[in-house]
Amino acid sequence: IKFQPKVALILGSGLGDYAETMQVEETMEYTEIEGFPVSTVAGHKGRFLFGYVEGVPVVAMQGRVHFYEGYPMQDVVLPVRLMGMLGAKIVMLTNAAGGVNFDFHPGDLMLITDQITTAVPSPLIGPNIEELGVRFPDMSEAYSKELIRKADEIAEEKASKVQHGVYIGTQGPTFETPAEYKMFRIWGADAVGMSTVPEVIVANHCGIKCFGISVITDLGVEGKIVEVSHEEVQKAADAVQPLMAEIM
Repeated sequence: IKFQPKVALILGSGLGDYAETMQVEETMEYTEIEGFPVSTVAGHKGRFLFGYVEGVPVVAMQGRVHFYEGYPMQDVVLPVRLMGMLGAKIVMLTNAAGGVNFDFHPGDLMLITDQITTAVPSPLIGPNIEELGVRFPDMSEAYSKELIRKADEIAEEKASKVQHGVYIGTQGPTFETPAEYKMFRIWGADAVGMSTVPEVIVANHCGIKCFGISVITDLGVEGKIVEVSHEEVQKAADAVQPLMAEIM
């Protein structure tokens, strides 16, 4: 690929259509790269797109891989390392998440301000590769405050409301029980999902700035918990894509 991106995009469940807004120059399927992990989840097309958004050179993952798909954690985060090596200095991550904040509603966009790791194993376990980053990386600003501030300014210009909150990552693939939702809220989480956390750890390890948006697709609060399916999550994410696209 004769292309050096400045920004990397990771497009999560139901959000892959954002790629249609790109001026795509080149495409590469994950299956074309020997030994590369391949997306197996509906709504994740499984390819890299290289092109421009508003004149900025971008590499986009149209679909990500997850730990619950059975890949070793080092494979799950391999795409982030690759995009960093290609030249990306910023990674923008999207995901679909369940809201555990009483003030949230399905269809809300949440700018991720911080994250909590649960049973998900760290992608940095094992020998440290010094060329990529230090043994004990700082995570005091896992998500760039500067980029969050810019997103707030854009949302204000568009007269659109966005939420702010902490994202907690789980292994999946089960959706959470009511007791787990309650526990996560007590821990200080505002939204819960099955991705993003390992990717952000590795990006920080590599010195890449992170910006994250969660689409709140369902609620894990008492009285509002309903049976949820992956198809419903995708449908809810589709509905809010235009606003997310404007901010991105």
